[in-house]
Amino acid sequence: MAASPLVSSLRAALDPTRVRDAASELSLYRHDASHLEGAAAAVCFPTSTDEVAACVRIAREHGVPFVARGSGTGLAGGAVPPDGAVVISLTKMNRVLSVDPVSRTAWVEPGVLNLDLSRSTASDGLHFAPDPSSQQTCSIGGNVANNSGGPHCLADGVTTSHILALEVVLPDGAVTVLGGEDPEPDGYDLRGAFVGSEGMCGVATAICVKLTPNPPATSLLLLDFATVADGAATVSAIIAAGVVPAALEMMDRLCLEAVEAYIGAGLPVDSAVALLVELVGPPAAIAADTDLVTGIARAHRVRTVRVAADEAERALLWKGRKSAFGAIARIKPNYYLHDTVVPRRVLPDVLAKVYEIAAAHELLVLNVFHAGDGNLHPLLVYDAREPGVMERVEAAGREIVSVSVAAGGVLSGEHGIGLEKRDLMPLMFSAVDMAAQDSLRSAFDPDRVSNPGKVLPSPARCADFQAVPAGAWI
Repeated sequence: MAASPLVSSLRAALDPTRVRDAASELSLYRHDASHLEGAAAAVCFPTSTDEVAACVRIAREHGVPFVARGSGTGLAGGAVPPDGAVVISLTKMNRVLSVDPVSRTAWVEPGVLNLDLSRSTASDGLHFAPDPSSQQTCSIGGNVANNSGGPHCLADGVTTSHILALEVVLPDGAVTVLGGEDPEPDGYDLRGAFVGSEGMCGVATAICVKLTPNPPATSLLLLDFATVADGAATVSAIIAAGVVPAALEMMDRLCLEAVEAYIGAGLPVDSAVALLVELVGPPAAIAADTDLVTGIARAHRVRTVRVAADEAERALLWKGRKSAFGAIARIKPNYYLHDTVVPRRVLPDVLAKVYEIAAAHELLVLNVFHAGDGNLHPLLVYDAREPGVMERVEAAGREIVSVSVAAGGVLSGEHGIGLEKRDLMPLMFSAVDMAAQDSLRSAFDPDRVSNPGKVLPSPARCADFQAVPAGAWI
């Protein structure tokens, strides 16, 4: 079958072998790590900024939208292609372009994997601080698109805190640089507007990241509790005492059981919940903080306190936390999650409601999340082959989001809005708020060709919702 005019134009601009349109190949790019799907017209694999710009211009000339794609690990449908779109896959743009250990910066291409960047700078005693659970497979470009976080964002901040500048192909095909290597570049913070824009403002083709020094010493504590409420209260008490751990993670019993079956680390599977508390700094400071955290935990009826004896044990415990999503397959083959954020003080109440919602819909829920900043990750585990289960899963998900927002929380901490939570935006934002966001998007992309249909609902959908007053329970 002859190629379409769109595909022919793309193949004239790129090596023809890097433009794919076979049905079997397009099917691989119809979704990301969410359960949502679209249908692309072509998938391109550019290797340079010029080639990305050519893909964007050709898509516009043929009147079709485009969407940039990294590793496809997104969980909110942000990389799901609009029907008929050109997918611009950045996986071949995977070079670390330069590293300056003195200024602690690096220029990288968007397809560089998160963990590979830290590995490449380890010899300089530096790392890239944002560390999502998909760290081994997610790309820096995807981190930029979703303003990703991870366990260590509690102390170090999410991706926007670690991006200095971006080379960007704008939706009209022009190339520009947003931000700069100076601490305070002149003009508006367009870098800040681009980070977290989920592909609606163009395609990043080179990224200047800040690198973080490796800590002089690290300690990891595992604390387990007989009740979820005691574990959640301990989280707030640790922060209230003035201790800001490098990471403070929570895993409930179902998660502990799944992970222990996978890694065999001796996790307390008979506990209701466990906390991973990582402390970094000079050894004397770590020792003092360890004593303080242990005392707080004991005041909240901790069952056991386990301190990782060495780097091998610490790595094993972190492997358990970061492989939790994959370990879920031991329970059910599918999962669905949101990543709402709630104030730490309401963690016990919101978690109780999450369990109630799952039970009401006859679903299992597994909680593993960034407790230190209240970033919930309730995973509804299910078997998609079961008739009617997706309706129950999606209904439970909407209720969890509503409860979180009503408790003073927000829709997303790090996974983005994408398609998944787009129509829930009015729960948090007024029509005026969303009009302001749409105006910013229009400044970058007035023709709505760059990843259209994501994040912002149509005005018709907005009319179906009312904003939830802060502190009101649904």
